[in-house]
Formats: sequence, C-alpha cells, structure tokens
Amino acid sequence: MSDILNKIVAVKREEIAAAVKKKSLIEMRADAESRLLTRDFVAALRAKIEAGQAAVIAEIKKASPSKGVLREDFIPADIAQSYAQGNGILSAACLSVLTDRQFFQGQPDYLKQARASCSLPVLRKDFMVDPYQIYESRAMGADAILLIAACLEDAQMAELESIALALGMAVLVEVHDGAELERALRLKTPLVGINNRNLRTFEVTLDTTLSLLPQVPADRLLITESGILGRADVERMRTAGVHAFLVGEAFMRAPDPGLALADLFA
Repeated sequence: MSDILNKIVAVKREEIAAAVKKKSLIEMRADAESRLLTRDFVAALRAKIEAGQAAVIAEIKKASPSKGVLREDFIPADIAQSYAQGNGILSAACLSVLTDRQFFQGQPDYLKQARASCSLPVLRKDFMVDPYQIYESRAMGADAILLIAACLEDAQMAELESIALALGMAVLVEVHDGAELERALRLKTPLVGINNRNLRTFEVTLDTTLSLLPQVPADRLLITESGILGRADVERMRTAGVHAFLVGEAFMRAPDPGLALADLFA
C-alpha cells in the first residue's frame, strides 16, 4: 500500500471508531436493512451501452488532495440534476459522490442531496475498510460502494462485498495493475474499475486500461477511471471496446457539468 493510502486508511479507522460511539454497529445495520429500495447501478450502466452510448459514472467531488477545491459554487443537488439531464440526449448513467471529509472535503449529506434530486443510481466513493461503513453507506442511501483493492486483503474484500450485495447494493472494485485485477476477478461483482493513476508516481496513462483489458472476462463490465480529458481519449477507449467511464474533475470546473459531459462523449 502506498504512503498516502496508509495515511488515509489510518484516518478511516479513527473515523469509524468515533462513529461507532455515536451509533453502534447493531443500530447502523438495522438502519441499513430498513432501507430496501436501491436503484440498479449495473442495469443503468448496461442500458446506456445497449443503447450505443457511453455509460458514464459522473462524479460529484468538491476537492482533491493535490488540486484543492475544484468547484467553489458546489451544490450537489444542482450538479446531480445537470448530470441527469445532460443535453437531453446524452447524460450520465450513474453518479459517484465523494463522502471523504479530510482529504476530499466531502460529506455524507452531499450523497443524500444528490440522490434526492434525481433518479440516477449513486455510488458512495470513499475508502471502505470496515463493515460498519458498508451499512453506513446503505443507511445514507447509496446504491453502490467502491472497494479499492490496494487498501484491502482478499478476505476483507470478500466480506465487504458480501455485506453490500446482501443489502442490494452494487460493488465496484477498483484496481491499478494486473495483480490487483486478478484478485478482483475472484469476487462476484461484475463491475471492475481500472484506475489509470499510478499510486506511487501519480502518473496517469490510459495504457493501464488498455494493457489490462485482455485479462477482463466478457461477463465483467470494465470501467476506466482517471485520465479521460478529451474526445480523443473517449474515442481511444471506445475503439478498444471500453464503453464505461468514471469521470469527475473534467466536469467539476465546467459551468454546466451535464453539458460538459454530453460534449465530451458526443
């Protein structure tokens, strides 16, 4: 695990310990299990692809550790509506909402506000390391969670995936290299996200997705993450047979994120 991930995971452990004191695991689990109506994240992605469009998980992210605040006028509900509308023809398939507080200036309320303002399925994007967070995700309304292979051992990933699936949530497993991809493919989820950012050098190259693509079985849905900045990047991916994308920063600086999305994927 990289130094930054080690630091983030340590903070997560502290956050979980504090959260449990306010609301026990038993209480959080009961809350999560009472929320039965999830939106079908996987089906929303596949529907876009079957319609011949790119399946875009559009991110709602206020800030990043390296670039600071990305959008001063940050209203999650408005951004979500913009993504859901697009240009009336091209729009997002799903949303991804950053809820990490310390490193990305996110918060759970951002997810709640975004989901309440549109009908799109919503992924909680955070650093999941404990079952408590999975129940917490469903309790706040998430339809899907992110598991980062670099942060988790195999047994941890399997346990967290099992809890999420039992709650009706989808699971996106994020990998950075071939070894992590091999581990991810042992899980049940059809969603595999290939992050094009090197965890140690922070270099971003779409060659990461293209090099790992042959190792992804046909029954899995590959989602490419990071580095999609222009139409040439989109064309390069789609020509290779990659039709699902998770994109955030490219839209956060645009006056109308949904129109920016439609323009990028036109």
